[in-house]
Amino acid sequence: MGRRAIGTLMLLATLSVIGVVVIQLLWLREASRYRSEQVELNQEQAIQLEKQFNDRVVIALTDVTEQILSITKDPSDLYDAVKQERPNYFAVTINDTLHPYLLESLLKKEFSRRNIQEDFEYGIYDCFTDSIVYGNYVAADSVNTDTVEHTRLQKLDKDGHYFGVYFPNRESTLWEEHQSAWTWIFPAVVTLIVFGFFAYSVWIILKQKKLSEMKNDFIGNMTHELKTPISTIALSSEVLSDPHIIEEPDRLREYAKIIRSENERLRIQVERVLQLSTLEKDTVDLKTESIDLHVVAQKVAEHFRIPLQERNATLQLDLQAEKAMVRGDRVHLTNALTNLVDNALKYGPDGSTIRLVTKNDTNELSISVIDRGIGIRKEDLKHIFERFYRVHTGNVHNVKGFGLGLHYVQHIAQAHGGRIQVSSEVDKGSTFTLTLPLARS
Repeated sequence: MGRRAIGTLMLLATLSVIGVVVIQLLWLREASRYRSEQVELNQEQAIQLEKQFNDRVVIALTDVTEQILSITKDPSDLYDAVKQERPNYFAVTINDTLHPYLLESLLKKEFSRRNIQEDFEYGIYDCFTDSIVYGNYVAADSVNTDTVEHTRLQKLDKDGHYFGVYFPNRESTLWEEHQSAWTWIFPAVVTLIVFGFFAYSVWIILKQKKLSEMKNDFIGNMTHELKTPISTIALSSEVLSDPHIIEEPDRLREYAKIIRSENERLRIQVERVLQLSTLEKDTVDLKTESIDLHVVAQKVAEHFRIPLQERNATLQLDLQAEKAMVRGDRVHLTNALTNLVDNALKYGPDGSTIRLVTKNDTNELSISVIDRGIGIRKEDLKHIFERFYRVHTGNVHNVKGFGLGLHYVQHIAQAHGGRIQVSSEVDKGSTFTLTLPLARS
């Protein structure tokens, strides 16, 4: 995918996310406005209905009081006898004792006549004894009533006798309705999911783009590395095909040496491609056996004898470990150690010294490759084990590679239950330490 296509995709994705967020905000604003209007309308209706109910209760209680006074022949004035103490509690003042069954009968009749279909609780109070003389709970759909404990009937500051009526199922409608939390939570969650998906997609796209670019670099480097020895071998073969070359034995040996050297270069490149195929797998097929890592180190040192001579460099073996036996794949471990020494040689100056040190730590064996090369910057250290990643070498332009070596080493170390660590300082060198578990005796 080209940069232009990725840019277009990112632009469209960004506009899509912005559109979703804007739509969500507009929807929330409209929902909030609509709900506010509904709440205001419902409150007005509720206030009106509550006022109508209260008026009907006051009229019913006034009629009950009038009937009681007519029965008791009490000439008292009914003015302000009924008072609403709370939204669902009414008190009626009378001047004499009152029979509870008469009161209950009159309350039922008047409430039924005015279509007050609500459960209610009534209590008769005697202020002189500061107690409820009698109380009962009356259900709207039940004829039979039982005496209950009247915890909601409150004592009022009144003289003489009075009775109170409480409607337990009614609450004041003069309250502010709160909006449902889901009105805000659900859109917010959806928006977060969309934004998270967008961010994750962008991260994946950029990662794939970077990987694609590194793969292209790898293919370019590999093509160059393969074409050079092939061209050299082809030219040398043409020279050797000359029948007169046999008359020049020194020249014949020189071209034979060139062919052998370039063939070795080809073998190394093919080995790198095989390593890449190994890295493409999730698991590594290991042919485990008991391996003396000191022997592997000596073979690796012998392998680099000629390259070291060409660079006038030295590889010192400091095999301090008393136990060097590990369980693993000989080929992969040899390749891993070869990659570490190869990096130390490539990134070090001519005439440098490379140290290969082994040590024991509890049940582990560590083998360190120490160089005095150009070192690695701190910002590069966290990326050097990534596939196809290559450290910028500044003015060092003759360093060849594909960014696979260290990733391969890490892959093999983990497959053997070990680890690879690095410490480095710019212009002072690097130390790569491969740690593996010792073989059980």
